[in-house]
Amino acid sequence: MPDLQDELIEVLQEPPDLDFDLPNPEDEDLPDFEFLQQVDRAWLVCDRFNLQTDIWRGRILRAVRDREKIGGEGRGKGFLKWLSEREISKSQAYSLIELANSADTLLEQGKLDPNSINNFSKRAFVETANSPVEVQQLVASAAQDGDRITRREVKQLSDEWMAMTSELLPEEVRDLAADHSLPARHVAPLVRELEKLPENHLKEIQREAAASPDVETLKQLTTEARNLSKYIDAASQVQTLQDPALDLEMALEEALRIGSLSVASDLVKQAAQLEQTVTKLYTTWKRLSSQADRLYVDTGASTPNLRSLITIVERISGPVIEVPLDEHGEHSVRLQILSD
Repeated sequence: MPDLQDELIEVLQEPPDLDFDLPNPEDEDLPDFEFLQQVDRAWLVCDRFNLQTDIWRGRILRAVRDREKIGGEGRGKGFLKWLSEREISKSQAYSLIELANSADTLLEQGKLDPNSINNFSKRAFVETANSPVEVQQLVASAAQDGDRITRREVKQLSDEWMAMTSELLPEEVRDLAADHSLPARHVAPLVRELEKLPENHLKEIQREAAASPDVETLKQLTTEARNLSKYIDAASQVQTLQDPALDLEMALEEALRIGSLSVASDLVKQAAQLEQTVTKLYTTWKRLSSQADRLYVDTGASTPNLRSLITIVERISGPVIEVPLDEHGEHSVRLQILSD
C-alpha cells in the first residue's frame, strides 16, 4: 500500500508540539473558562499525538504478527513472545491492530482525508470504521469540516441515519425523525430492539408506532420490544419449557394482552438461569464425589485428619446436600440428587 503509506507519512511528519505551558491552577486572576480552554487545548494535542502514535504501533504489531504467520514458530508463539518482551498484553496488541486496520480501511476507501485524522479520538476511529458506509460518509464530512469527532459524535450520527432510513420503522416515524420532530436518541433504541425480533412480532409494534409517533410511545414500545426479545431468547434455552403441553407463543400473546410481558419475560429468564445453575451444580457435585472417593482409597489409620475432612465433605458430596444458610446453622437447605 505505497500510496496509503505516503499519505500517512505526510500527515505524521509534523508531530504535535508537546512542549507547552499548562495554566497555573493556583492563579486566582485567571478566569475559570480561560483555564479550562487552555487545559482542553493541551488535552486535544495529547489526544492527537496518541492517535498518530497508536496507529503506527498497530501497523508495527500487525507486521510482526503477519511475519510470524509466514515463517514463525507456529500458532503465534513468536508473536506472543515478542509482545511479552515488550510488556504488551495480547488484548492491548489486538486493540492497536484494530485501530490501524480502521485507519487503513477509511483511507483506502477514500472515505477520509488523511489530514482529518487528527480530529478523531481513538475509539471514534474504530467505531467509524465499523459503521455503515453512509455513516462513515457523514462522520468523514464532519471531520473534514474541522469538528472534533469522539465516539459520542459517531453514535449520534449513526442514530440519526438509522432513525431516518430503517425499514423497520413506519414511514410516519421516519419522516418525523428526518425533520428532527422526533429525536434520534429515542428512535434508534427502538430500531435496535426491533432488529432482534422475528418478523411475526414486528407488525403490532409498528402499527402502534405509526398510530402514535411520539416520544412516550416510542419509549414504551422500546421496552416492550426488549422484553419480547428476552422472552423469545430465554424460552428457546429452557429445556423445561420444551413440553408439548405448553404453547409458548400463546402464553406470550396472553402476557401481552394482560400487560404482564415484563413479568413473564423475567419468569422465563429466571427459569433459564436456574436450569443452568442446576446443571453446573450436578457437574460439580459429581466431581466432588469422585475426588472424595479417590482420596478415601489413599487414606487410612495414619491419616485421621484427612478421613475427618472426607467425612465432613460428605454432607455435600452424598445423595443429600445440606448447606447452612446462616453462620449459626439455624436455617439450612437440603437438596436430594436423584441421578439416573
